[in-house]
Amino acid sequence: MSHTANTYGQPIGLPVPGWTPRPRPGRVTLDGRYCRLEPLDAQRHGAELYAAYAMAPDGRDWTYMSIGPFEDEASYLDHAHKVEVSADPLHYTVIDRASGRAVGTLALLRIDPANGSIEVGFVAFSPALKRTPVSTEAQYLLMTYVFDGLGYRRYEWKCDDLNAPSRAAAARLGFQYEGTFRQAVVYKGRNRDTAWFAMTDRDWPALSAAFDAWLAPANFDEQGNQRRSLAAIRAEQA
Repeated sequence: MSHTANTYGQPIGLPVPGWTPRPRPGRVTLDGRYCRLEPLDAQRHGAELYAAYAMAPDGRDWTYMSIGPFEDEASYLDHAHKVEVSADPLHYTVIDRASGRAVGTLALLRIDPANGSIEVGFVAFSPALKRTPVSTEAQYLLMTYVFDGLGYRRYEWKCDDLNAPSRAAAARLGFQYEGTFRQAVVYKGRNRDTAWFAMTDRDWPALSAAFDAWLAPANFDEQGNQRRSLAAIRAEQA
């Protein structure tokens, strides 16, 4: 049931008993099996992050982001020093536990404690991180912090409607497409129609169980290849 009725017979949303505003996310460290999330610290992480991003052969990873590409380490460090003090967006660094090195960043933004809604964005994953258990676990750690740690009701993902890899990543992670806002943003001198995706606290228990099963060491063969996909695991658990 998605709604109820008031005394006038009008449909209204279901009650949310005992609801109180949620805490704001903090500059916390989140530990996983494959990675660790730390608050972005330009002095500690900046040089490693730039080196990781510089592994890419060109600047296409920045095409659909409002930032980058960065011409040199100095320009990236200048950016990192500016955003490390931001509370919204609140940026985290992904540390690969195997190497101990910083390999990417992501952020929580559009933080709405009153309504329990929050967005993940500014996902800048280097070639060393893409299509690895580290990248998936980094997303999972932040989701777990938001839903289980802070008690938020809604977790959003937004991207340029033309950004096919981001749309595919959202679907893979279990976000549901909710529509496209036309002419929502102007960035880098061009229009952006914004595709909206989200998951809710009602979705989270099943999604969390699928992440746990996918991230288990037994789900990977000797070469590190997955045995079952996230989508297959969700289908089996449905």
